[in-house]
Amino acid sequence: MAGDTKQRTARLSGRRSAELSGFREVQRLSYECAEAVAAQLRPGVTEREAARMQREWLRERGVRDWFHLPFAWFGDRTAFANFRIPLQFFPTNRKLEPGMPFILDMAPVYKGYAADIGYSGSLGLNPVQDRLMSDLQAHRELILEQVRERRSLREIYENVERLMTRQGYANRHRAYPFGVIAHKIDRVKERRWSPTAFGFGTQSLKGLVSDALHGHREGWSPLWSPYHFSNHPPQPGLWAVEPHLGFRGTGAKFEEILVVTDSRDPEESAFWLDDDLPHVRRWAEEKAA
Repeated sequence: MAGDTKQRTARLSGRRSAELSGFREVQRLSYECAEAVAAQLRPGVTEREAARMQREWLRERGVRDWFHLPFAWFGDRTAFANFRIPLQFFPTNRKLEPGMPFILDMAPVYKGYAADIGYSGSLGLNPVQDRLMSDLQAHRELILEQVRERRSLREIYENVERLMTRQGYANRHRAYPFGVIAHKIDRVKERRWSPTAFGFGTQSLKGLVSDALHGHREGWSPLWSPYHFSNHPPQPGLWAVEPHLGFRGTGAKFEEILVVTDSRDPEESAFWLDDDLPHVRRWAEEKAA
């Protein structure tokens, strides 16, 4: 599958291919960070400490800006239990315990390229989250298939939710602001000093607002939601997609970049930026077992 991604990238124009390589580099860096931090988690570590570990790891490797600062959620907070206001998403003093699920979520900007990833794991065995992770594979396949069919974002969202219901799970990305399952990402102008506001990089927020205003005039939105403003076909560009399953206080998700183009060739019209990611490798191992 990794070879398929490289072949698609090679067929794109030189400039576009170079851009995708930049986004792939920061996405892989993010997942390397998630795996490194996950390996260091121990009983008693708090969400705030896990978030700080992500920030420090990335800063040591040259990250100076963010789409949003790192998050960490432990226990039933992985399923956004009782989340009502945006402040509840920020890391807390919740301590990790044996068998407890966790999610690490980070969105760094590196060399002017942004990524937004989600990594699910547990401290020791957690059969419920293992099952959730296995069942997320069908969502990755469904999303790609229906984007290639050029169904509206709103319809795809509803079909993902129907699949969750059939699987016996709750849709936890409904708890995100505007209920989004994805949002557009783009290049970010590099600056020596990159401030944040409410946990988000101001440069990235400006870009998202600019996309929203531009899209409003043309009839599309950079937010992929269940609402009427997402009732349009996928807009060409890069989308950070994060289906999030919940079951009885346990949550799991992946988040990665989906590339959408204006090609008439179905395989070229949409593809995942990188198939060499932890959750994809996990599914391949499960299939081979």
